[in-house]
Amino acid sequence: MLLLREGRVVSALDILSKDVHHRGDVYAASGLSTVVTDCAQRGRGFGHHLVQAAYEEIGRRGADLGLFTCDPLLQPFYEEAGWRTLNGTVLIGGTPDHSLRSDHEGKITMGHFYSTHARSHAAEFIGALIALYPGEIDKLW
Repeated sequence: MLLLREGRVVSALDILSKDVHHRGDVYAASGLSTVVTDCAQRGRGFGHHLVQAAYEEIGRRGADLGLFTCDPLLQPFYEEAGWRTLNGTVLIGGTPDHSLRSDHEGKITMGHFYSTHARSHAAEFIGALIALYPGEIDKLW
């Protein structure tokens, strides 16, 4: 997603999506990646506007849940845009043989439960290890 002002990109982000298998169930999941705002444009609300628009877009696309990580200093920024901190939740990326744990990188997990199914199982995600890899390679679409 891009936010333009006077024909220039002032803020951008990617929405990454994949199925997540967790505790015997499959969830359509999406998350934010590479959220950036032009240094000269920071502090004007552009990033907030774009992150909030992405939060709403993920729901419109039919995701069950939203999941991503961020640095702890950015937690209030994402919460103001609607995201929720999932305390103790660790996302595990990479592959089974070469995993990358979000807590080892000093990240916190943010999320939102969009579908009725995901909301009814929300407690299973809090404080959980969530494997994002589907097999021998990490795939996103």
